[in-house]
Amino acid sequence: MRLGIFGGTFNPIHLGHLLLAETARETLALDRVLFIPAQQPPHKSAKDLLPGALRLKLIQLAIRDHPAFVASDIELQRTGPSYSIETVRILHRRLPDATLMLLMGQDMLAVPWVEWDELTRLCTVVVAPRPQIEVPRARSVHGARRARARHPRGLKWLPMPPLAITSSDIRARIKAGRSIRYLVPTAVARFIQSQQLYRARTAS
Repeated sequence: MRLGIFGGTFNPIHLGHLLLAETARETLALDRVLFIPAQQPPHKSAKDLLPGALRLKLIQLAIRDHPAFVASDIELQRTGPSYSIETVRILHRRLPDATLMLLMGQDMLAVPWVEWDELTRLCTVVVAPRPQIEVPRARSVHGARRARARHPRGLKWLPMPPLAITSSDIRARIKAGRSIRYLVPTAVARFIQSQQLYRARTAS
């Protein structure tokens, strides 16, 4: 099995996430793509983060018509920061014969990754371009380059058109009473509206 692992806050999930996952599925011949909402993101402030169960629900609504997309609560079951290396290790133990591919946006190369060398040993890191983002020269990226040199399958760029859609912009639009049509799936927009999500003035 060729398995895509797509983690993140998904706060909320949007069409950019889905395009990345579908492009990866088609380009890399993936059998499944797991959408894994983080319990506690280690690299972002969580002050405006919806409860995990709600973000999981939004993912389920967004992917319900795609037979190869699966929502997973594997990180919601754990406490503390949701480190990708821990998730990958669990999946590697459960599916020892699977080819694992960790999907991420280019902006995520700037964050300090825990045990990057081990991560690239257990899976292929697949990076999608983001608009107006240069590859940063942070220590973690240097680590990525070293890992790629030692492990040719350690870092792979995904050819896809970059979309300037962000969850933070969607939350801001909701707060301002603006439309999020064509930014998220219709079912997601309807659920957000029906539950009045992201309306609190304390959210950003």
